[in-house]
Amino acid sequence: MQLQVAGIVDDSIVDGDGCRLTVFVQGCARRCHGCQNQETQPMEGGHRMDTEDILARLAANPLLAGITFSGGEPFLQPAPLAELARAVHARGLDVWSYSGYTLEELCTRAQKDKATAALLAEVDVLVDGPYEESQRDLTLHFRGSRNQRVIDMKATRRTHTIQLLYND
Repeated sequence: MQLQVAGIVDDSIVDGDGCRLTVFVQGCARRCHGCQNQETQPMEGGHRMDTEDILARLAANPLLAGITFSGGEPFLQPAPLAELARAVHARGLDVWSYSGYTLEELCTRAQKDKATAALLAEVDVLVDGPYEESQRDLTLHFRGSRNQRVIDMKATRRTHTIQLLYND
């Protein structure tokens, strides 16, 4: 399946726990002021990439703990990312995703869109919410502003209440 990609970092240590393959997707409608990845915002740009090629890059590095979807906005391309996430899980690795949408917004979208529901079901950790420059804080784990949350999605699905991974 094809994905519009802005770029890939093969061994990131800042986009989730452990060493990760980070896929930066192209396109984001939110366009948060002060966004760290402004070049990923335009819907056009980047390049097409097959999810099998991304999976091959993941498999080539035995030190990786998992994959992280960033952007741009991953939930604008949910079908190929859900497929990729399933394949990552099949290899025993975890899946993190950033989103400018809140979990609540994504759950509402998932009620009407099967692909969004499928991707949401595959995410182990979700960093949600738009970047808000007025709440910028460089001391936070894996996020840029205080309004954003690092959500343990496995625990959230199990308890039916939002469970945060970090409370800093």
